Amino acid sequence: MTRAFTALVNPIAGGGRAAQRWAPLAGRLAAAGAEVRVEVTRGRDHAIDLAREACEQGRIAVAVGGDGLVRDVAAGAVAGGGAMAIVPAGRGNDQARRLALPTDDAGLAAVLLRGEPRPVDVIEAAGQIVPGNVYAGIDSVATGIINRSRRLPALLAYRIAPIRAIARWRPAHYRLTLDGRTLEFAAHTVVVANSGAYGHGLTIVPPARLTDGLLHVLVVGAGPRRQVVQFMAQARRGTHLARAEVSVHTAREVTIEADRPIPVGADGDDLGTVPVTARVREGALSLIY
Repeated sequence: MTRAFTALVNPIAGGGRAAQRWAPLAGRLAAAGAEVRVEVTRGRDHAIDLAREACEQGRIAVAVGGDGLVRDVAAGAVAGGGAMAIVPAGRGNDQARRLALPTDDAGLAAVLLRGEPRPVDVIEAAGQIVPGNVYAGIDSVATGIINRSRRLPALLAYRIAPIRAIARWRPAHYRLTLDGRTLEFAAHTVVVANSGAYGHGLTIVPPARLTDGLLHVLVVGAGPRRQVVQFMAQARRGTHLARAEVSVHTAREVTIEADRPIPVGADGDDLGTVPVTARVREGALSLIY
């Protein structure tokens, strides 16, 4: 059966290069007999609506942008009961990296044309669908800094933002409820992971899997600022889970509370402030990869 695609292109992703990223792929898909439409997104709600409509029509909704657009298209695909795919064209592209998607046109086109839709888990938090991770602490503060630094090259922005966040951060007292079990502690950050990948190439929660029906919760306990810098250096090497102040828990539902209104991040965008409850929706998203 010939596949039909609706490409949802974020016009600002990757410094405005998303359309250029899609053009050669569209040519390959059309040459293979696929039907291809292109829609330029105007914001989150518009992207969700377009993805939902495409899926309701039996088309594959393709997110051509960064992790924020992937999140929005996933929300539409879940609502529309259809399948989505990803063409990484943003600054972080951590979801595509975690899925080990090809980076070349031929490889990506082959995935789009012949890859089978597979069920993966998503997080539902604050009324939104999040395929990657929800986090509150230094990293969510850094997310805000990154999003205000769009003129900087992506890698530079992702490296500078944590340093600026650390400089103004003080540990918070958290209350974490995991499937009804409550923990209280002082910490720098809490990450509720589905994919476990963020920060332009960091696998911040290595045990996290998109298909295990669980949320993996990383806690970085309080300590001096130098400890946070050391943690981040080890995170780039993948050795950070051995640190004494780091713990990982699993649950299907997690509520994060704190002693002040800490921002909550979700796949590179803002999700408000704590308190927030995150629940796993097992196998809710059909994803081609």
